Amino acid sequence: MRMIIMGQQAFGKAALEAILNKGEDEVVALYCAPDAEGKAIDPIKTFAEGEGIVVKQPENFTDEKVLLDMEALRADLCVMAYVTIFVPERARSIPTYGSICFHPSLLPLHRGPSSINWPIIWGARETGLSYFWPNDGLDEGEVLLQKKIDISPNDTLGSIYFDKVFPIGIDATIEAIDLVRSGKAPKIPQDHSKATYEGWCNQKVAQIEWNRSVGEVYNLIRGCNPQPGAWTTLNGETLQIFDCEKVDQCSGRTGQISEASDNGVLVTAGRGSILVKRVRFGNGKKILITDLGVENKLKVGDKFGT
Repeated sequence: MRMIIMGQQAFGKAALEAILNKGEDEVVALYCAPDAEGKAIDPIKTFAEGEGIVVKQPENFTDEKVLLDMEALRADLCVMAYVTIFVPERARSIPTYGSICFHPSLLPLHRGPSSINWPIIWGARETGLSYFWPNDGLDEGEVLLQKKIDISPNDTLGSIYFDKVFPIGIDATIEAIDLVRSGKAPKIPQDHSKATYEGWCNQKVAQIEWNRSVGEVYNLIRGCNPQPGAWTTLNGETLQIFDCEKVDQCSGRTGQISEASDNGVLVTAGRGSILVKRVRFGNGKKILITDLGVENKLKVGDKFGT
């Protein structure tokens, strides 16, 4: 097939590379976001240019010239591997078989942004990814294929994405294209009554409330690791917490350091404690909290959230 690829960043680049490596389809153009002033060039653009692929970076997909350019490509399929610009129906329907889009959740669950963070934060044991036929709604289109992914008790946002969603998603990209080529690609309506949307997992969401149950605190920390970084305060400065463990023992007031050792600092939460290991204090670098303790003289009885 003649294909348009729409994508950004590492996932988009890897999807494009996998399609080219398979060698069964012709990529007639790459569409990616416009270059941002002061920021590095998107790696997918650099890769595509190195492969001799035409790169297009329109500000939107409503401009008549942009649409005419797309029509001139005579594409069979558009694969949206990672897209942040809205692509309306007229543009999506230009290729012969339309457009398919990647989303890192089991739709209709976790529509919208931060869809990998939220299942971890809510303590789910399973998430997944979807390829679907997008419409003008927010991740509401018919499902082409889905892959389930287990969430272990120790998984973080980073491990789920890099170790599971990323590689499985690249394989799913090839599988989805093969299904379209075969004429056997499903179009399964989503059950909108089961849809969820949690919005951005941002700094406001990532603030730790130490009086919540230890499970909730632990899930928030790992669901925000490495981005945006769950945080609390220490002596008026922001302290982001990354690597940690959940501990059953509980002593002292919530948010209070009950124990400090070479393994980290034990902080009391509701019905348990968090063993804090790796942090960022203020505008500093990520370090072991034991190193922070040397600099700031952390001691038993000190309280986070102050």
